[in-house]
Amino acid sequence: MFSAPIPGQSLTSEPKNSPWENPPQMNKPEEAVLWHLKKLDKPKSVKSVVGLLGLGLDLVTLTEGLLRGAVAEGRHSIDVSLLIAPVIHEYIKGIADASGVEYNEGLDDGEEELDLNIVALDIREREAEKVIQEYKDKGTIDMSELSTPDEIVEEEPMQVDKEPVEESMPMGLMSRRNV
Repeated sequence: MFSAPIPGQSLTSEPKNSPWENPPQMNKPEEAVLWHLKKLDKPKSVKSVVGLLGLGLDLVTLTEGLLRGAVAEGRHSIDVSLLIAPVIHEYIKGIADASGVEYNEGLDDGEEELDLNIVALDIREREAEKVIQEYKDKGTIDMSELSTPDEIVEEEPMQVDKEPVEESMPMGLMSRRNV
């Protein structure tokens, strides 16, 4: 807790001391992609990638981590990372597919909709459990309390008054008279 840098501490150190404060080693996206692919092609790297994916780390997070690490080392800029991220993502995905490990890609397509469906199913399941318990206790079922999946609450339309509105004469200092 107390080992964090003091605010403004970076302003007291010598400029260009850190790798990310210097110009990147690779300016072209092609160079950066080849560097990453060469680094990921080593057996030790493949084993690490497969192990992390097997532990539940998603593909997007792993890719972002590799690219951020390269930026922190001063290998390439953040802009180059954004350009090469899809290529690195697909390469890691290919490694995972070839190894047969199950992985989560980490893309959020339709995740909110899925969560809402799970909540709706949970509610229906609890209602069903209440009905079963009621049947066991009383031998009858009261269906009036149950909701239907397509239940739509209809509201009455708003009433709009159609009385004519009288126009008032402007009374401010800057108002004009219409003559």
